Amino acid sequence: MFKVIALVACLAVAVLAYEDFNSHPSYKYEYGVKDSHTHDHKSQWESREGDHVKGQYTVDEADGTHRVVDYSSDHKTGFQPHVQRVGHAHHPHGESYSNIKQHY
Repeated sequence: MFKVIALVACLAVAVLAYEDFNSHPSYKYEYGVKDSHTHDHKSQWESREGDHVKGQYTVDEADGTHRVVDYSSDHKTGFQPHVQRVGHAHHPHGESYSNIKQHY
């Protein structure tokens, strides 16, 4: 009987320690890429305090537009993105594939 009580007590301590460790997560990060050779331009940042997450990512699309996504998330409203597309679509680099001679 004593062994069973000791085992249950150890499991209860392990569960409480795990819950306490993750009770208020907090982090911040950011990164970015700007490669003039490949024209790969993007960035992202995000922060979290407890159940509240907010962030933004940006990317230069292949059609020349710039996408900006601001987002937030929490346990009450869920994931809430706001997407913007900046600029007008065009092919910014090189020739259109329809103008290139095809060799079959």
